[in-house]
Amino acid sequence: MCLQSAWLKTLDPWDGRLYRVCREATSSLCYTALNKAQPDPKELVRKWQADLRTEQRKIERQIREIQRDEKVAQKQVKECAKRNDMQSAKVIARELVHTRRVVGRLYTNKAHIISMSTQLTEQLAMAKVAGSLKQSGEVMKLVNDLMKVPELMGTMQQMSKEMMKAGVIDEMMEDAMDSALDSEEVEEDAEAEVDKVLMEIAGETMGQLAAAPQARKQAAPQPQVAEAQPDDAEMEELQARLNAVRS
Repeated sequence: MCLQSAWLKTLDPWDGRLYRVCREATSSLCYTALNKAQPDPKELVRKWQADLRTEQRKIERQIREIQRDEKVAQKQVKECAKRNDMQSAKVIARELVHTRRVVGRLYTNKAHIISMSTQLTEQLAMAKVAGSLKQSGEVMKLVNDLMKVPELMGTMQQMSKEMMKAGVIDEMMEDAMDSALDSEEVEEDAEAEVDKVLMEIAGETMGQLAAAPQARKQAAPQPQVAEAQPDDAEMEELQARLNAVRS
């Protein structure tokens, strides 16, 4: 600093003023460049929420498609039950159990997306006071959860990078992929759930089919009842009364 002051003294007054102007202009440019390097919190949040809405619409479309297919599958289960083809009905019911679990996970993902958008709105409100976005443990947790969803992985990876730069989350995403496949439930013993779906969809038809053999069993002893029918004299008397009615 002393050398700089000494050097300024050796300059012509005009040269000294020129140096100060250049230095101030350079500082101003650096300050402007620094400000440009920091994106506006409002623009960041708006972009993130737009990306989240896009993913939410994709999830809603998936749910509608699955539920539409589920209605077709339910009709097929009923048709199989009417034909007493319970093996085919069970296969379709097992698929229904799986698709309902998928729909459940999709609804969970949608809830996380909505919650994250709400958290970002709160972050923006605080940024208007503080001047910048602050780190949020809740946003970090939601990002971590959504990173485990294969369909959302690309969007969330990009968003997490932007959020780390903005200081909203820190670098704690290393375990996000470890349990990505664990979210898929293992299909082990789902027979009870399959039977429940069968009863829900085709319970009435199955009940009728189950009752039919029992009715046939109960009807089988009826020939023995014929032995207890009225004797010939009683039958002749009954026939005479009927003839009298007709005459």
